[in-house]
Amino acid sequence: MQKPDFNIEEVNKIIRGRRSMFVAQFKENDPIDDAIIEEMLENANWAPTHKLTQPWSFTVFSGDGLVKFADFQANLYKERATKNGNFIEATFQKFKENPLKASHVIAIKMKRDFRANLPVMEEIAAVSMAVQNMYLTASAHGLAAYWGTGGPTFWPEAKEWFGLGDEDMLMGFFYVAKPATDSWPEGRRKPIEEKVEWVKG
Repeated sequence: MQKPDFNIEEVNKIIRGRRSMFVAQFKENDPIDDAIIEEMLENANWAPTHKLTQPWSFTVFSGDGLVKFADFQANLYKERATKNGNFIEATFQKFKENPLKASHVIAIKMKRDFRANLPVMEEIAAVSMAVQNMYLTASAHGLAAYWGTGGPTFWPEAKEWFGLGDEDMLMGFFYVAKPATDSWPEGRRKPIEEKVEWVKG
C-alpha cells in the first residue's frame, strides 16, 4: 500500500475544532441522513486496537427506535428509583424526552475477548478512540454531538437489553443532531506546556 498523502493543516483543524454540543443546542425534527451515521461508524471501526480485538460495538437508535430507547431508560429509572425511594418526576420526563430531541442516539459498548488476555484498560481505551473518530467525523460534517454517560450506563440491569455479558461494559451514549444555530462553541484548554515534561539526553 502506498503511503497516504495526509493534509496536516486539515488534520490539525478538525482535531482542534472538535466540540461537544448538547441537547439544548440540537435542531429537533430534522434527521441526519443515515449515510453520515454509517460513515461515522466506519471511521470508528478504524480505531487502534491491541491484538485486533476490536472491542467496540454499537446500537443505533433513530426514528421510532428513539422512542424505544427513551421508554426503556425512563421505565428502568422509575423502577430503580421507586425501589430506592428517590423517584423524581422531572428526571423521569428528561429520560423520556431527551432522546427524542436527537437525530440518532448511539449506544457505545465494549465487549471483552478474553482469548487476547488484555487489560480491561486497553479495551476501554480502544473503544474511546473509536468514539473520538465518530466525534471528529460528526464535527467535519458540522453536526452537534456529545458523548454522555448518564441514564442506564452504569445500571447492571441494562446490560441484557443491550446484549452485553457480565464482563462487558456499556460505555454511554453518543447523541447526534443538526445544530440549532451556525455558531460553533469556543474551545478552552490549558497550555500544553503546563502538561508536558521533556527528558532529553
